[in-house]
Amino acid sequence: MVIVTKQKGESEDRLIARFKRMVTFSGIIQEYRDRSRYKTSEKRKEQKYAVKHKIELEKKRNS
Repeated sequence: MVIVTKQKGESEDRLIARFKRMVTFSGIIQEYRDRSRYKTSEKRKEQKYAVKHKIELEKKRNS
């Protein structure tokens, strides 16, 4: 959870910008996007593909 308190003499626009920056750095938006787009079966599929792809790359590098 991100909590931002207004500092003395700080404008609302600056406060909102600081809040957006903190949310971005904390990874909340990325986690939300990951959770909303994918179901667990799709994640497993992507992980299997990634593993298979890495194995193929290693074979090519070692050849």
